[in-house]
Amino acid sequence: MSETIKIHDDEAARPWFRQPWFWFLVIFPAASIIYCIVALTLSLTTHTSMVVDDYSKEGLGINQSLARDAKAVELGLEALVEQSGRNLDVTLTSTNGNSVNPEYLVLQLFHPTIGERDRVIQLTSVSSGHYRGQVAGTIDGRWYLDISGPSAEWRIKGEGYFPTNSGMLVKPVVPSRG
Repeated sequence: MSETIKIHDDEAARPWFRQPWFWFLVIFPAASIIYCIVALTLSLTTHTSMVVDDYSKEGLGINQSLARDAKAVELGLEALVEQSGRNLDVTLTSTNGNSVNPEYLVLQLFHPTIGERDRVIQLTSVSSGHYRGQVAGTIDGRWYLDISGPSAEWRIKGEGYFPTNSGMLVKPVVPSRG
């Protein structure tokens, strides 16, 4: 009987860090504290550009954007965007026979997820209806395109993948209000 008490006394005499119940009770709160520190650090150090600060101004701008899209449809504008190396060539045509030949075009390239990769390219007139501009860096993958003239009366929006071998045809579409 003294042997069993002695074994029991050895068990009770072990230091606290060798007790299994101590680690069982500490591991879950410690893991949640570590997770919270990592999540807080990530949320404070990373910047998300997809969040809009002023929703009311953004909402008012939608009506102006729809009017620009409708003007492009009214003029019957289409744009063929072709890439050759770092050059982007845009051919602007009108299916209605309207003569639209601005001095230059503004091509905005928007990356779907990373706002820092967005680009604005001014395309200069090479000949009647043909425009060319140069891209700094590479534009691989999916992009949203926004083509407009210097007065910003009209706009042609589209989506495409770069690099492109055959070019992409961008046509204006007036989205339905719904």
